[in-house]
Amino acid sequence: MSYPQLMTPEEKLASAKEHLNIPRIVVICGSTRFMAEMQEANLLETADGNIVVAPGCDMKEPHPRWADPDEAESLKIRLGDLHRAKIRLADEVLVVGDYIGDSTRAEIGYARSLGMPVRFTHPGVDPDAPTTEEEQ
Repeated sequence: MSYPQLMTPEEKLASAKEHLNIPRIVVICGSTRFMAEMQEANLLETADGNIVVAPGCDMKEPHPRWADPDEAESLKIRLGDLHRAKIRLADEVLVVGDYIGDSTRAEIGYARSLGMPVRFTHPGVDPDAPTTEEEQ
C-alpha cells in the first residue's frame, strides 16, 4: 500500500499562493542607502502587477525607536530575521543598488540556497557573476 507524500512547507505555500491566485511576490534587498531607489523599484514592480515586500526601517535615519544603542542592536537582529522571512515568502529577490555589503551578500546567498531567482538593478554587482576570466 502506498501512502501519499506529505507536502513540504514550501510546497504548501506555493500551492496556497496558486490556489488563491496570489500575484508574484518580489522582495527587495539592498543597502538602506538606496531607499529612494528601492521606492522606485517598488513602484515599477507594483505597476507590473507584483506584490512587493521591502525593508521597512532605515536605521541610518534617526528615530526614537532605535535611539538607544542596546535597542538598536536588538532591533537590527529582529529586522534581519524578518527580512529572511520576507525572502522565504517571496517568489523572487530584486537587489537594488550598485553596492553589495555584507548583509545584502548574506541575503543573496540565503535566497540562492533556497533556489530562489535573484535579479539585480545593477547586474555587475552580483557576487556570483562570472568574472571575465571565468567567462573565457
